[in-house]
Amino acid sequence: MRPFFKTWLTICLLLPLAAHATNREQRLPNVNGYTPKSHASAPSSKNKQTTQLSSTDRALVPPMATKESSNVLSRAVNVLGTPYRWGGSSPSKGFDCSGLVKYAFNDATFDLPRTSNAMASGHGEKVDRSDLKPGDLIFFNIKSRRVNHVAIYLGNDRFIHAPRRGKSVSIDTLKKPYWEDHYVVAKRVLPKEQNAMRVVQR
Repeated sequence: MRPFFKTWLTICLLLPLAAHATNREQRLPNVNGYTPKSHASAPSSKNKQTTQLSSTDRALVPPMATKESSNVLSRAVNVLGTPYRWGGSSPSKGFDCSGLVKYAFNDATFDLPRTSNAMASGHGEKVDRSDLKPGDLIFFNIKSRRVNHVAIYLGNDRFIHAPRRGKSVSIDTLKKPYWEDHYVVAKRVLPKEQNAMRVVQR
């Protein structure tokens, strides 16, 4: 893939994150197929209660910091077009699905196992599909009952992954029936320091 196109694509993907960082009240339009209602309308008492419950639930699984999320997405997008290779975990040797994730999530900051099944089983906090944020991991079961594929969520139902032999690192969408049928779970992975703090607080 040409360097100019990679740079342009990276900028397009990271601009919404930058905007969100400068104005925390700003919400991205039509994220995950949902457009938030205007703040101008006063919520009813029932809506207030729902809102309070939602914010409490979100507090249990804090979002990844914008800077860290941007770094993860940037590293992943910069290797678009890299050929799939089973066991691969570098741009020079190629990537399999979990190898791409480990490469994007710098091991110095995050502590992830090597396989998609291990990532889904014991790492990160489970998040609802409706609450997916850029940088979350999404897991699938392909030709198996257990998780055997992982991708990085980009926003707006898009994700980046290393699909299979003969393919290369690419962007796809959860709106395709194939991925909807094989979707299993999503996890939010936090840096080592934040994970340690959460364990201490418990």
